Amino acid sequence: MRIAFAFAALLALAACAAPAPRGTPAVLDAQTRAISSAALFGPPRPFAPERSNDQIAQDILELGFRLESGRMLPFFSRFEGPVAVRLAGQIPPLAGQETDRLLARLRNEAGLDIRRVAEGPAQIVVEFVPRATMRRLVPEAACFVLPNVPSWDAFRAAPRAASLDWAAIVRRERALVIAPADTTVQEMRDCLHEELAQALGPLNDLYRIGETVWNDDNFQTALTGYDMLVLRVWNHPELRPGMSRGEVAARLPAILAQLNPRGARATVPLDPIPTPRIWTDSIEGALGAANRRQSFDLAQRAVRIAIQERWQDERLAFSLFLAARYAPSSAGEQALDALLTAGAIYAARPGGAVPRAHIDLHLAAQALASGQVDIVLRLTEAAMPAARRSENGALLSSLMLMRAEALAAQGQMAQAEALRREAQPYAIFGFGSLRAAEDRRAEIAALAQ
Repeated sequence: MRIAFAFAALLALAACAAPAPRGTPAVLDAQTRAISSAALFGPPRPFAPERSNDQIAQDILELGFRLESGRMLPFFSRFEGPVAVRLAGQIPPLAGQETDRLLARLRNEAGLDIRRVAEGPAQIVVEFVPRATMRRLVPEAACFVLPNVPSWDAFRAAPRAASLDWAAIVRRERALVIAPADTTVQEMRDCLHEELAQALGPLNDLYRIGETVWNDDNFQTALTGYDMLVLRVWNHPELRPGMSRGEVAARLPAILAQLNPRGARATVPLDPIPTPRIWTDSIEGALGAANRRQSFDLAQRAVRIAIQERWQDERLAFSLFLAARYAPSSAGEQALDALLTAGAIYAARPGGAVPRAHIDLHLAAQALASGQVDIVLRLTEAAMPAARRSENGALLSSLMLMRAEALAAQGQMAQAEALRREAQPYAIFGFGSLRAAEDRRAEIAALAQ
């Protein structure tokens, strides 16, 4: 019964682990009670890229010449020259601060000539729209980027216009990012990072790369060192809009050798590609199914496909993670084994510290529900640095609150209460309000009962 309860609780804690659809509705002024990522986390400390240059070159070609739908792109495309960014719509209170921090990182880490303007023409417009308004037109999107359209109203007037076809674009002139106005600071920040990265670089997402926001598992929520390197490569002067895949491929080794000399070292074999569509459909179906039983069946199908393909990368690990997350109470031991195997895979992969922290959160929930507080303390101590460094307030606060419960169980009440207080601003950043932060604390406390 304790195993069954723990894995039922893991479903409630799934927002900490990020592969669920991002965020929950929150009133716009909730952000006035939060503080910015700069105030919470200090100077950015992204993990450096760990993949080899050969692997990164393969990644860039697959990220850059294919859409998420699987459709091939015939040309290399990007903005040329300085890029101005303007915020529009129902701008949330902290959007300006989060945008400025991101643009500073893009200048410093990716070498981009990019700035924010308060008014007038801009190559990229970020328009904030109420979530309900967004979902009436694009039900499944948390946020997205479009080419050649000036505003939400213009997109709504012609949502299937030919000008919206990324495959027809050689030189990017204008892009519109649509983000929810009424959400948590963390989700707003996440949308800015992912959608601006796609506006400025590759358009695809790949489940097989763990150290990037260009991955729909959503474990990485802010731009990583890998992402900044890819953007630096994408905007290198040796590349030009209109180049073919072959022309880009021929130039990537020299560009990467120049920008990332440490990537010349030997590493794990290149990831096998492509990913069969049936596996992606299984994953997306599991995340969007009407009930937990359907999600579990689809996750199990994804595991079987991953095993048949002989993958030993993030695709197998994520399949196992979802199978554990949606496991019925009768499969508690199977779910625990799946989590342990997924964690071991992530630990051996480049950039695996962040996804491993999500696994450790779920393992810690199991241990807390089973009264194994020493394991909770060990797991949370290992996971908290990666959560903090990746600037994930939802994940970090959940780990801190879980650790506080373990300390309280050992009779260390003062330390537990201090940690709960420390966790609160991270929880408000991640979950949207003081009420949501208190609800998360109560959910975690219930595990220890």
